[in-house]
Parts: sequence; structure tokens; C-alpha cells
Amino acid sequence: MPKRKAPDPGKKVRRIARNVIGVVPSEKVIVPKNERKKPKHKKPALGDEDL
Repeated sequence: MPKRKAPDPGKKVRRIARNVIGVVPSEKVIVPKNERKKPKHKKPALGDEDL
């Protein structure tokens, strides 16, 4: 007969914490700051100038 593994105390602590606090939210991808922020001043495109 195979030997039984000793109980993992960490699993028991995590199970109790999930019951008390709730499930951990899933990971979120962090978008680089230069892609999140819009430019302060829009640069005029060449040829769009009305003279």
C-alpha cells in the first residue's frame, strides 16, 4: 500500500482565506503608459493647412 502524503498546511490556510475574503481576481494586462495616455496637443498633418 502506498504511503499517504502529509497534509499541506498552506492549502488549508488558502482555502480558509478564500472563504473569508473571496476568490482572488484574475490577472489584468497592464497597457504601457504611452498607449494609455492621449497626446496633449494634436500635431497638424502635412497638407491639411488651409491657406
